[in-house]
Amino acid sequence: MEKEIDLLISKIINGQRAALGRAMTIVESTHPKYKDTAFEILNYAEKKQSNSIRIGITGVPGVGKSTFIEVLGEILINLGHKVAVLAIDPSSSLTGGSILGDKTRMEKLSRNPNAFIRPSPSSGVLGGVTKSTRDLILLCELAGYD
Repeated sequence: MEKEIDLLISKIINGQRAALGRAMTIVESTHPKYKDTAFEILNYAEKKQSNSIRIGITGVPGVGKSTFIEVLGEILINLGHKVAVLAIDPSSSLTGGSILGDKTRMEKLSRNPNAFIRPSPSSGVLGGVTKSTRDLILLCELAGYD
């Protein structure tokens, strides 16, 4: 199992977005079989230094958050940065998963190779973050998003 984790971490560091997404799914999972894997990945990510800038944006529905994030993201990318967006979406009442609304509203940014957008379900938690937001930030930083 350790080799699989090492390979996943290596892929994340080398910019493979699918590997980053896979690691995020493992970290967000509540299934017991992923607990040890998530711990190992996060233990590695926590040891890495990052000079990233973290910005939180919140507001009522329809105020223009996604539009603002897309414009800001494009500006930052044009300045040479790699941008990660962790969007907290309302949870689907059917699956409990993310509705994915923010990703579809940031269409141009979502296609940019220097951007990564990850919608996460709120799971009924209020306040604009989830219990795994900090961990997902660490994974984005490990992948070079600043």
